[in-house]
Amino acid sequence: MLDLLNQHRSIRKYTDQPIDSKLLNQLLEAACRTSNTGNMQAYSIVVTTDSDIKQQLAPTHFNQPMTIQAPVVLTFCADFNRFSQWCEQRKAEPGYDNFQSFMATTIDTLLAAQTFCIAAESVGLGICYLGTTTYNAGEIINILKLPKLVVPITTITVGYPADMPAQTDRLPLEAVIHYETYHDFTPSTIDQLYAEKEDSELYKQFITENNKETLAQVFTDVRYSKKNNEFFSDKFLHVLKDQGFLK
Repeated sequence: MLDLLNQHRSIRKYTDQPIDSKLLNQLLEAACRTSNTGNMQAYSIVVTTDSDIKQQLAPTHFNQPMTIQAPVVLTFCADFNRFSQWCEQRKAEPGYDNFQSFMATTIDTLLAAQTFCIAAESVGLGICYLGTTTYNAGEIINILKLPKLVVPITTITVGYPADMPAQTDRLPLEAVIHYETYHDFTPSTIDQLYAEKEDSELYKQFITENNKETLAQVFTDVRYSKKNNEFFSDKFLHVLKDQGFLK
């Protein structure tokens, strides 16, 4: 298992080989065994294999090719709709139309998604998370016909890898692990922790291509700018209000 986890990489190109429906169901069953808040399983997984629906979803994911190419696209949704309906049908008053409940269901949704990914990789499948789901959650809601109290959180493409790309770099363990209490960073430790990344030829190419002075500027000015973050934050907050999680 440790070897499997340490070999993870995002797969963005897939073969034409379909995923057997029995195998897919086994993977989904494994995902649904994931730990969750109060055993409410307040999440839903929308399985998309239909090419027409994948074509509709593609623009919401900035037309990344794997959205269409992958044999299966999974949209993992925070979902308090089902549980609330059960409560109402059993003479119980649900109180899950609030931000705390949204956070709980979001955490559970992502836990289920990661369990699915590990299970998929264990049988030779490749996966890729699409970080665009919350950017265009409203559009995805319309395409997948999600009711109130259901919000898409993340999307995963899955299939048999067409190639095996190099692993993406990771920061040294000491960058993310803190023992007993949080230990803040000094300028010198920041330099040390990001030295290998900044010395990478790949990232040096990013700096040149984007006409920036530092790699950090590529992130703040181009890839994840404040302007875009604020725009998509506002857009997602409107979705949460429309779907009933915020007043």
